[in-house]
Amino acid sequence: MTGTSETRTADSAAHETRPSRLQRLMRYLPLIAPVLLWTVPCWMLLHTGQHWPLPVTLAGTTLFALGLIGMPLAMMRGHGRRQQDWAAIIGDTLLGAIWTLFTWSVLLGALLRLALAVTGVGDGQDRARTVTWAALGTTAVLLAWGYAEARRVPRVRRLDVRLPRLGAGLDGTRVVLITDTHYGPLDRARWSARVCETVNTLEADLVCHTGDIADGTAARRRAQAAPLGTVRATRARVYVTGNHEYYSQAQGWVDLMDELGWEPLRNRHLLLERGGDTLVVAGVDDVTAESSGLPGHRAHLTGALHGADPDHPVLLLAHQPKFVDQAAAGGVDLQLSGHTHGGQIWPFHHLVRIDQPALAGLSRHGTRTLLYTSRGTGFWGPPFRIFAPSEITLLVLRSPHGPTSA
Repeated sequence: MTGTSETRTADSAAHETRPSRLQRLMRYLPLIAPVLLWTVPCWMLLHTGQHWPLPVTLAGTTLFALGLIGMPLAMMRGHGRRQQDWAAIIGDTLLGAIWTLFTWSVLLGALLRLALAVTGVGDGQDRARTVTWAALGTTAVLLAWGYAEARRVPRVRRLDVRLPRLGAGLDGTRVVLITDTHYGPLDRARWSARVCETVNTLEADLVCHTGDIADGTAARRRAQAAPLGTVRATRARVYVTGNHEYYSQAQGWVDLMDELGWEPLRNRHLLLERGGDTLVVAGVDDVTAESSGLPGHRAHLTGALHGADPDHPVLLLAHQPKFVDQAAAGGVDLQLSGHTHGGQIWPFHHLVRIDQPALAGLSRHGTRTLLYTSRGTGFWGPPFRIFAPSEITLLVLRSPHGPTSA
């Protein structure tokens, strides 16, 4: 029996290391996705019965071909070793625009064309051209609105969160969450200052940043991040790393946040005490930290809670919502996360849900643990937010033993 068990164990290990079909597909996604994003709208809008004049067809097809070639080149030049901001802006903008056009050319190409056919409106060419103009118009409107949404100062979302283990002395504790600021190629120093001004109006006891501060190194994005030093909190300002820090010399960001007066909670905790009651505020590095190769960087909940009284409630900062499984197993009361951006550009949220257990808002995991997932304060890459508004979050912690109003 021992030999059989060992054989099965070896077979299982071999099976686990063998890449799945999904993993193999993901390897080729960077090559497949641009082709689909550019060729599908080209076909749907120009070559499915519209019978445009030849110069229109040629010009349109040429534009799509240039986009197919230019977008990947711009993104590689912008986000590769050279990190040229002008190229990143072009590539990211093209990505957001073509994703939106792809979505609506497919949806309207199927649904609107069917509706027109069922109602008997126009002939085949008229219906095809109507779909084209509808897709182009819808895309233009959504991109203009999405750009305004991405560039504005986020609205404040207020939420009362009841924690059964929270002592009465801490009832009404005000926790402000910002995350995924993603300072990047588009200079957002003024936006950053306005965000911090908004945070300061909320009279927070604790201000948290759950990572993805920027796309680029601390030296490169310092001017945009500098307003974070003006944020006020009566008790503490705390920060944990996100996955994007590990693309851009994470230790530099940890050092800069420390310099700006924020406490980097790298697998450690601090205590927030009031009225004779205590809240453990802990943080862990992002789950990608260990694979970064940086010495000492990894997500380690046991280390973060080492020495904390297990009878005290725990508020945990972890960049990615999927860390909540470990948080629940460790008895955490509330985890604060970002990372998802709420999908950022609809319907990308469907892909996010494949990787993460929550997209946005408050959710329960296990018998004790609550997870709040922010849609993020800034945006990554494409300067658009479509049906996924940004937010600054004010969480008011409530005790079952305290008053019901702040």
